[in-house]
Amino acid sequence: MSEIGIRTRMIVKDVMSSPVITTSEDANSSHVAQLMKKNQLGCVIVTNKEAKPLGVITESDLVTRVLAKNLAPDTIEAKEIMTSPLITIEPETTINEAARRMSRLNIRRLGVVYKGELFGIISSKDILGVMPELIELIQETTRLEKANSPEENEEAPLTGYCDRCEAYSENLKNNNGQNLCEDCRIELEIQ
Repeated sequence: MSEIGIRTRMIVKDVMSSPVITTSEDANSSHVAQLMKKNQLGCVIVTNKEAKPLGVITESDLVTRVLAKNLAPDTIEAKEIMTSPLITIEPETTINEAARRMSRLNIRRLGVVYKGELFGIISSKDILGVMPELIELIQETTRLEKANSPEENEEAPLTGYCDRCEAYSENLKNNNGQNLCEDCRIELEIQ
């Protein structure tokens, strides 16, 4: 497929979100919640002073680590409630591998890192959003492969002894229930 200019796989950079919304490790959880609401996000990446990603805070983290414990949101810093370290993936990785990694690690988000820098984020929701396109891509690839292959009904030749002349052949084909060599098939066509 690549020789005709069609990419037959979808990769992380095709579906990731970029740029990433980040917050400093000493921001309070109230600020984190406001960032999520303002940007309509389910998570925020926590970074250090050098802007390197340390972890992630999700809506679930806010609920289970702040609200459920009845803590004052203004007094809890991001570094206290973040999930760390941030699990990352390269932008050229396939969507299938990203989904496998999320499933294996039981997480829903991966940071996308390129040359050591946080480049984007991909979530399980992003992957689910492209499933129809992935299915169409698979169907189109299959259709093109069938168009470029020999006729589907044509049987692959067999190797063995001809049922009519008993000669060894690497090109036996079924003809009315008999495996015949090319010479015997031609003879039958002439008759």
